[in-house]
Amino acid sequence: MARGAQACGASRADTAARVGMSVSSSSRSASSVYCRSSSGVCDITNETSVNDAIVEAASRYSRLDGLVCTPAINVRKPILKYSGDEFDRVVQVNLRGNFNVLRSAGWLMVPQGFGSIVLFSSIRSIVTEPGQSVYSMTKAGILQLVKTAATEWGTKGVRVNAVGPGVIETPLTAPIKQNPEWYNAYAMKNPLNRWAQASEMAGPTVFLLSDAASYVTGTILYADGGWLAADGRFNPPGM
Repeated sequence: MARGAQACGASRADTAARVGMSVSSSSRSASSVYCRSSSGVCDITNETSVNDAIVEAASRYSRLDGLVCTPAINVRKPILKYSGDEFDRVVQVNLRGNFNVLRSAGWLMVPQGFGSIVLFSSIRSIVTEPGQSVYSMTKAGILQLVKTAATEWGTKGVRVNAVGPGVIETPLTAPIKQNPEWYNAYAMKNPLNRWAQASEMAGPTVFLLSDAASYVTGTILYADGGWLAADGRFNPPGM
């Protein structure tokens, strides 16, 4: 199974929402593993577009084994400066979009009796900072959506999980990289003292999709460089 999207978010708030979809059919033997995958682009805020794209992808192999949805947008502003239109735009992509993808995948996976879905949440589902109110709210919402779907579809053989990235170099975070003080502060916050590359999210995603995680559902795997393990940005003297 392969991650369908090449980046973990859209480049800016007005970028058209896009989704990467993975569909695979595996045959295993002691000596080999086959994986077939398909990726596509659609407007995740449009439920008809989403459903048509997922059905078309699944029809190539007559089944849908796994699906990954990664995109999100953000508008960084203090709460008192947030407009209603900005709120609606972020929620429409991050929450409605993920809901559309999850539901369309479920319509196929539940009747077939198997499948694995991975949505992308964030460390912002747990911790936040000034200017991240709506983004953080939506990422927490994605996590609760994952948990709910897992409880509804578990007995149908469908697993649903989330990846929770830390700070990743993507088009969405490019403006931060242009500010060395901001960029370095984020790098020093996690114990690895660096940002992640989008490619580093592939491993956790493939794990959650695969049979290696056959008893894992309704949870989130934080790929955050230890961000949530550290309680501050200061190392005591001599440590």
